[in-house]
Amino acid sequence: MDTTPQSRQRALVLAGAGAAGNAWELGLIAGLAEAGVDVTEADLIIGTSAGSTVAAQVTSGTRPADLYAAILAEVPPARRTGNAAPSRRAGSGVSGPDYLEWSNAIIAAAEDASDMRRRLGAAALELQPSGGTSPTRWRDVVAARLPSHHWPQQPVLIPAVDARTGEPVLFDRGSGVDLVDAVAASTSAMTPYRIGENQYLNGGYRRSENADLAAGYERVLVLSPFSGRSRMPAAWGMDLGSQVDELRAAGSEVETVFPDAGAGDVFNANALDPSTRLPAARGGHDQARLLAERLSDFWH
Repeated sequence: MDTTPQSRQRALVLAGAGAAGNAWELGLIAGLAEAGVDVTEADLIIGTSAGSTVAAQVTSGTRPADLYAAILAEVPPARRTGNAAPSRRAGSGVSGPDYLEWSNAIIAAAEDASDMRRRLGAAALELQPSGGTSPTRWRDVVAARLPSHHWPQQPVLIPAVDARTGEPVLFDRGSGVDLVDAVAASTSAMTPYRIGENQYLNGGYRRSENADLAAGYERVLVLSPFSGRSRMPAAWGMDLGSQVDELRAAGSEVETVFPDAGAGDVFNANALDPSTRLPAARGGHDQARLLAERLSDFWH
């Protein structure tokens, strides 16, 4: 795997958070680009789960403004209210509350992060016979979201977890895995995604934002839709704060960006709900105007 770019000045970290996270990150990136801060020019982009979709989208050659405009043009589904769970996301076969209940029980039973990943993989593999979206269909869903199905020349890292071993895996242009398959693997949740003889789970099981993969870069910008929160015990060091401390201790400058109130209350169990996309995208776009000056000084 070749992950050594010509320059190690700037890294962009795109964390996951379902439909809402994807839209907020695209809105924010588009707004920053309009203000003269093009974070897609990073020397390395790390995309996890929904952030892997963003990484593939913003390195496809499509302008951030066009990606943002496409979200605004979507016909939003009706937003569910009250105690009703959000609709199941196409391809995931799971709603936000279902997923949280399932994964929280596994996290609570695990001894450490490695044990958690092994347990998650085993549990996901056991669920497979019960149905859910086929790998072929999920691949088609992911492919439809990406303007290009080819890895960019620009270095992009996409983490996932091997469902059979629990070991983290990193995909990039040199890994021999198609970009669509890499994104499909990193965005999988309770349903493992098969690539050849192997099956993979969500890249967020490696470590929330996976910002630590930017070690050695001078400046690291982290977009975290879930505001750095982690459901894992603090002692495991899975949280964003631990990753930022490690990066700074090694000499990197780090800036983190979290959604503000303008994006709406969408970064929770409802983050998988497609109806969250429009408010999240608009919120990110508006937020970019407030952040542009500070981030310009940091990024340029």
